[in-house]
Amino acid sequence: MKRINLALQGGGAHGAFTWGVLDRLLQDEDIEIAAISATSAGALNAAALKSGWVRDGRTGARENLDWLWGQVAGVTHDWLSDWVSSLTPSAGVLAKAMKYSPGYAMMDMTTRMMSPYVYGPMFRNPLEDIVAQFEYDAVCASGGPALHICATNVRSGKIRVFTGDEISSNAIMASACLPTLFQAVEFTDPRTGKSEAYWDGRYSGNPALYPLFAKDLPDDILVVNINPLRREELPTDVQAIQNRINEISFNSSLLRELRAIAFVKRLIAGGTMPEGTMKNVIVHMIADDVLMNELNVATKTIPQAIVIARLKEAGQAAADAFLKAHKSDLNVKSTVDLETMFN
Repeated sequence: MKRINLALQGGGAHGAFTWGVLDRLLQDEDIEIAAISATSAGALNAAALKSGWVRDGRTGARENLDWLWGQVAGVTHDWLSDWVSSLTPSAGVLAKAMKYSPGYAMMDMTTRMMSPYVYGPMFRNPLEDIVAQFEYDAVCASGGPALHICATNVRSGKIRVFTGDEISSNAIMASACLPTLFQAVEFTDPRTGKSEAYWDGRYSGNPALYPLFAKDLPDDILVVNINPLRREELPTDVQAIQNRINEISFNSSLLRELRAIAFVKRLIAGGTMPEGTMKNVIVHMIADDVLMNELNVATKTIPQAIVIARLKEAGQAAADAFLKAHKSDLNVKSTVDLETMFN
């Protein structure tokens, strides 16, 4: 049995890629998911997986993820939708069409010019009704993977990681609250007893890796990356520039923690730090930067059923390729060259 931890990034509707990755991992009975740290769309995926797992193991987790993304896309998948999907343009072509559509242009302009505190409930987060339907007795249960949900405290700027029975619909909504679109999520923090305001967790941890360093957890952390680390095309229009700024900022906290892991691994390898003093983390990553470079901020913001279906397929394919190439490396060695990544 290969025991691993998962680190699930946020990225709006692009989180459907993570859905595909999880669906493939859950089909492999040799892999046990010990813990999950997740942010934003990753938090929704994590909560759906956990509650489904507690109810009916791997089958329940896969079914619950299917339900979640069926709700997000507003469709049910059947033979007709699959047939229509096969006739539609590529995800990249659809992304360009969405980016330049009048409706998206109007929404983008509105969010740049007006605070969400001005337009009030008009931009109520549509995820709220979905998140409210999660079975929180199962999400917070002691069985199944340990769950850590990341949000950003607006006033302090610090990361807040909700775990165990601290996780609620408020915590998940906070993890997915983009401040340009939605008012901060305010509620009484169960740890402090004080009213706090939270924004999207991606600003401070996308996701946080440190909860996965616990001694009782396996050494392996598998990061599902949906914000491309590199874009070859120089962004020149306003939307593309803002999108790349967000990608860089949303990856920065993850890269900082990976850099710290690389530093500790060098100390251990060089004998400067005795083995066992700190965890010698084994790092893996599943991503599809080629696909994500074809998509844009519009496909993150607007859940389009066909794009979501393509993202799931891409996630399944990426996970399948990873397992074929590196399943034997799990619990043995890192498959991410951290030294090359930072040099």
